[in-house]
Amino acid sequence: MKTAIFEKAGLMTVEEVEKPCLQADDDAIIKIVRACVCGSDLWSYSNGDEKAAHSANSGHEALGIVEEVGSAITTVKPGDFVIVPFTHGCGECDACRAGFDGTCDNHVIPTNWGNGYQAEYLRFHYANWALVKVPGQPSDYTEGMLKSLLSLADVMPTGYHAARVANVERGDKVVVIGDGAVGQCAVIAAKMRGASQIIMMSRHEDRQQMALSSGATAVVAERGEEGIAKVRDILGGGADVALECVGTEAALEQALGVLHNGGRIGAVGVPHYGDHRIGSTFAQNIAIAGGSASVTTYDKQVLLKAVLDGDINPGKVFTRSYKLDDIDQAYKDMETRKTIKSMIII
Repeated sequence: MKTAIFEKAGLMTVEEVEKPCLQADDDAIIKIVRACVCGSDLWSYSNGDEKAAHSANSGHEALGIVEEVGSAITTVKPGDFVIVPFTHGCGECDACRAGFDGTCDNHVIPTNWGNGYQAEYLRFHYANWALVKVPGQPSDYTEGMLKSLLSLADVMPTGYHAARVANVERGDKVVVIGDGAVGQCAVIAAKMRGASQIIMMSRHEDRQQMALSSGATAVVAERGEEGIAKVRDILGGGADVALECVGTEAALEQALGVLHNGGRIGAVGVPHYGDHRIGSTFAQNIAIAGGSASVTTYDKQVLLKAVLDGDINPGKVFTRSYKLDDIDQAYKDMETRKTIKSMIII
């Protein structure tokens, strides 16, 4: 089968490897029909991130058809159309039952995170609960709907996670920091949960317009103190909630700056900075929460129905599509902001 390979920083390749097989009784073999590139994949592509040369792709979002299942699998069967999340929660531990399957107690990181999804086939471990069955088959859906279903493997649940852990409530004033796919989905999530004002911090016209079409009420292009001042001017004071969807210290500082005392941060950008001392927030009474998204929980409880009913359209974040053989171009175009999110058609 074909799979993408991280050759080195700045270069993805495709090569033939052996098709995966079942290794445990709770494995499933998935034939991938759609995959994509995540913003987090770009950290290693752009910088290396100490990732080994000629190693597995970090792709972790897919739609596929179940081809084979282990003896312990009772929830899906061969032929089922499924969302393939980046997480592998068990559905039974205290964390999963509390709605935090992204940090499952039984399948701790890194075993709770998947990779290698930019390929023709995938061995999905801990498959009994985590896979999300979709009615029908891929051929039953438009390409636009397939894009929205694909977003449910990571970015839409991650945006929703930011809003959920920050407890966005009806009437809240929300600021979204990060205009990539996760930030765009955070706008959708904030609107779903009833935010009255949603400011997208973005310096790119196409991303500003997408956010506005999804429910943002204003955009702010400025950064630092200037950006904080503009947000406060628009809102008539500080925000109730900041959704940090980048993962840099500058983004966290921006989030802290736009809030009124007693505000809340939902942080879902994978951190790429050193420790930030929590004591620095004491005088503001800031609540900070976040981490790996509860993909399976949100899809099964809220998001899959919202997509199928046409209530939300997170698939709009996929602005270009590529063949697997063109995987390097798919990465490059995201790195250079020619596309918000690259979809891979297998």
